Amino acid sequence: MELTVFNIKGEDTGKKVQLDDSVFGIEPNQHAVYLEVKQYLAAQRQGTHKSKERSEITASTKKLKKQKGSGSARYGDIKSPTFKGGGRVFGPKPRDYRFKLNKAVKRLAKKSVLSQKMRDNSIKVVESFSFETPKTKEFITINNALGFEGKKSLYILPEANQNVYLSSRNLPKTKVLTYNEISSYDLMNAGDIVFIDSAVEKFTEILKK
Repeated sequence: MELTVFNIKGEDTGKKVQLDDSVFGIEPNQHAVYLEVKQYLAAQRQGTHKSKERSEITASTKKLKKQKGSGSARYGDIKSPTFKGGGRVFGPKPRDYRFKLNKAVKRLAKKSVLSQKMRDNSIKVVESFSFETPKTKEFITINNALGFEGKKSLYILPEANQNVYLSSRNLPKTKVLTYNEISSYDLMNAGDIVFIDSAVEKFTEILKK
């Protein structure tokens, strides 16, 4: 399996990149993808939600009426959950939503998404490029030349490039990440995936471990 390498003008360079079938050509495992996306989204939750229970309410602890003889239900102080302003029963408490997922499952999830993207012809390989200074306008020109105008796209770099990252930061439908920062959520959320040519081999290596 191989892909054509394009330049930043969207032109065929005549070069090809060989893709590993064990990464880009497997039968997608939807459950593995579901688990990693679920783990990613769970890790984004702050978990700072909190409501006061009965013991945490500041109010009088005086018993409102005698226990017996009133003809109505018995109750104690005004902090009871049955009264307005009382404590909440079993309310939410701060917690960490993160959970563990085996590395093999996470690798399978990424390979599944990449394989599906290959079937959908949603992966491109581009020659390496950079900017002397951050230039959003130049990045937009490249993005449009590759056919991604108005589309969601994910650029995968072989190494960190501050100028490329800053040039894309203001574009709501474009994301730039290095190959070792990618999650299945990033791959799924992108309409099209753009590999910088040297990033293909590096990304393949970490998925074959």
